[in-house]
Amino acid sequence: MRIHFIAIGGAAMHNLALAVQQKAGYIVTGSDDEIFDPARTHLEQAGLLPKVIGWHPELITPDIDAIILGMHAREDNPELVRARELGLKIYSFPEYLYEQTKDKFRIVVGGSHGKTTTTAMILYVLNRLGIEADYMVGAQIDGFERMVRLSDTAKYAVFEGDEYLTSPLDLRSKFLWYHPNTAILTGIAWDHINVFPTFDLYVDTFRKFVDTFEPNGTFIYYSGDSNLQAIAKGARKDIQCRPYSAYKGDVAMQVFGQHNMENLQAACQVCETIGVKPEDFYREISTFTGAANRLEKIAETAISVAYKDFAHSPSKLRATVKAVRERYPDKRLVAAMELHTFSSLMADFLPQYNGCMAEADIAYVYFNPKVIEHKRLTPITAEEVAQAFGTPNIRVFTESEALQQQLLTLFAGEQQNVPTALLLMSSGTFDGVNIKEFAAELIGC
Repeated sequence: MRIHFIAIGGAAMHNLALAVQQKAGYIVTGSDDEIFDPARTHLEQAGLLPKVIGWHPELITPDIDAIILGMHAREDNPELVRARELGLKIYSFPEYLYEQTKDKFRIVVGGSHGKTTTTAMILYVLNRLGIEADYMVGAQIDGFERMVRLSDTAKYAVFEGDEYLTSPLDLRSKFLWYHPNTAILTGIAWDHINVFPTFDLYVDTFRKFVDTFEPNGTFIYYSGDSNLQAIAKGARKDIQCRPYSAYKGDVAMQVFGQHNMENLQAACQVCETIGVKPEDFYREISTFTGAANRLEKIAETAISVAYKDFAHSPSKLRATVKAVRERYPDKRLVAAMELHTFSSLMADFLPQYNGCMAEADIAYVYFNPKVIEHKRLTPITAEEVAQAFGTPNIRVFTESEALQQQLLTLFAGEQQNVPTALLLMSSGTFDGVNIKEFAAELIGC
């Protein structure tokens, strides 16, 4: 079976390629116009790194059994054009995952926030209990070699369900492909404004998701979200709707924050649907330290601590800052975040950030005007960003070096002796910063 990946360098795509390569009788190839680490190293170690970077239609031959198309490719991609001319079978990433797991019990975790952490919690507990599962999750988890696994033996498949677009040829949400037996929705907070220009359209894709459930499916949803309550009320009669709230038990946990206690309870309810007893779930989850880049502790001294987080949307940013504030009420909270995604850099969306960093003592926001230009968005100014965030603790930077220097000054000399909780948040890297090393330098590790 020959499989070719167009845009193999993506975080999810390269992990899927590695998973497919492990299946007996499969030959995997791929291409991309740019591949960065860690994908580059992973592909090279597996012998899957393209010999020449770029698109090469001559690689697309009639003996290829299937093409897997990544979202990074465009509709006029020369390899895609050639594959369509030859009439080859073309799968999107989620379509192929469904094809490989359509005979399994599928669990999907969706929602505007908490997807990765909740999926990681489920997989962590199943792994600890020796319950085999295929999976796709958006971050590295302790005890798991890859972010994607496909097997011929697992009865269950656990997927992080993204509402973003499927592929250049399919502009529906990815999670509409998965047809879950059990699914979680953690909450709905407007995101991806470039795809869903109104909140109603955004809510509607979650409503459509619930309509895709297998017969007699189970819908687990956060009870505090009025939009999810309405979706549950309108769900098909054969779907069992089960609300959840935050965990309030007495088992000590490694993760913290109200949002993580909600994620934990959602994960517990999912595991119950496949026979895991709550007492077994809580025992095992007590040692879970989180998924990579999700409130990940990256440095610590006797008086200070630093965390890295993927937070970029308003709801994620607010929840993360609040969690760290509650965890360290007596420390100076210094928070820096990067506006990096399409939505976060759109002028019409900026007001959604109002008050998101109010609980930080010192708050920095960074964006790169060149990224806005590259994404062909309307320019925004530092003043507009500061006004949108709406609190006096905000200072906005448009040069990464200036932000770094400000942070270095903030922690210089005697200031390094001030007990501090440092929170660095981005879906990028603040333009090339090694975040872990920089955080360690700041707090004096």
